[in-house]
Amino acid sequence: MITLERDGGYWLAVIDRPEKANSLTPDMLERLCEIAEAAREAQVLVITGRGKVFSAGADLEAARAGLATSPLWERLSGAIAALPGLTICALNGTLAGGAMGMALACDLRISVPGAKVFYPVMKLGFLPQPSDPGRLAALVGPARAKMVLMAGQKVPVEDAQGWGLIDRIVPPEALLSSARALAEDTLGADPAHAAAIKGMIG
Repeated sequence: MITLERDGGYWLAVIDRPEKANSLTPDMLERLCEIAEAAREAQVLVITGRGKVFSAGADLEAARAGLATSPLWERLSGAIAALPGLTICALNGTLAGGAMGMALACDLRISVPGAKVFYPVMKLGFLPQPSDPGRLAALVGPARAKMVLMAGQKVPVEDAQGWGLIDRIVPPEALLSSARALAEDTLGADPAHAAAIKGMIG
């Protein structure tokens, strides 16, 4: 359900449960955490999904059993944010719920057209994971963060690009090649040099 392809320093993690909108089970979330933690060995980590939805967040039954408030979400986003290399979330479709955390933790977010971004924690009665509101507000500003988290708006990626949440919109057939193109300079650099530049940006 989570696959990992390695090509030298380029790692591609794929959420592969399209028949369930790539919703995440505890085992899938644990596997993503393990990949993100191991990716300190990588120069670039790209996360994407199969099908027409990037991820609907927690699997519904697993969410009812407690996955919606699991510390695994924060473990995942923290591991991604701590990586010294370049991290790219390549959204093959809509991004929803707890899956927002891994996207917010990435350095870059690219998307296919027509996707939406939403995080319905207010409606569902959950708090977002601790680091998510701050990362979201840093990208889009406090008012727009409240539009997503408190007003529950489903934001088209075309609008999200104007907000600063999505960095580039590309045709579906070019999604992974675009991610690879964004990775090339980092792949060609000394890892310590790339990490130093990333550290200077903050």
